[in-house]
Amino acid sequence: MATVRIPTPLRSYSQNRAEVKVTGATVREVLTELEKSCPGIGARVLDEKGAVKRYINVFFNDEDIRFLQELDTKVADNDVLSLIPAIAGGR
Repeated sequence: MATVRIPTPLRSYSQNRAEVKVTGATVREVLTELEKSCPGIGARVLDEKGAVKRYINVFFNDEDIRFLQELDTKVADNDVLSLIPAIAGGR
């Protein structure tokens, strides 16, 4: 099972767990299973077309999935996915 790291703002969907173990052969499958395990989190991470929302970053073992095969990136049992909300700053 892959480990998904849940950021603090989304932990209300994961019963306040910082990490959730989920099965799946690709990032897409892991996120689909994450939604089953933590109902409501999927709508916060994926848009209506199934793509990662632009203000959410998904890292696969410390690599941004946008520089890999995105949602089709292969996942093995010991891999870690981190959901990172984008942070905007300014004046």
